[in-house]
Amino acid sequence: MSLSSDEQSVRDVVALWHSATAAGDVDIVLSLMSDDVVFLVAGHPPMRGRASFERGLRTLLTKSRIESTAEVQEVAVSGTLAYCWSNLTVRVFPLTGGDATVRAGSALSILRKQSNGEWLVVRDANLLSVA
Repeated sequence: MSLSSDEQSVRDVVALWHSATAAGDVDIVLSLMSDDVVFLVAGHPPMRGRASFERGLRTLLTKSRIESTAEVQEVAVSGTLAYCWSNLTVRVFPLTGGDATVRAGSALSILRKQSNGEWLVVRDANLLSVA
């Protein structure tokens, strides 16, 4: 099965997100989301806006290193909107050493195509739990 260029672009956003996170490159991660992005995480209030996400990620990276992988299960594109369902695994390693905290589960991201052709995450919901 051949992917459309938009489907491949969405998959590329997912791959870049994970490689940039592993490299600790917060600026690249932030460039992959809209200003008004909303993250939904079980047991927590919605995280609204890029600035809120940035504060949380920068704080986490002062104490930890993150490795994450996503097995994309499905991508669908309709006009300027797309969704991507992935099986996600996130490992958070303390910089001081010790065992990683591992969380895994499904994630569903909604992306919007921008006028320049780039796809940005506008909504993200994950159902990660301790693995």
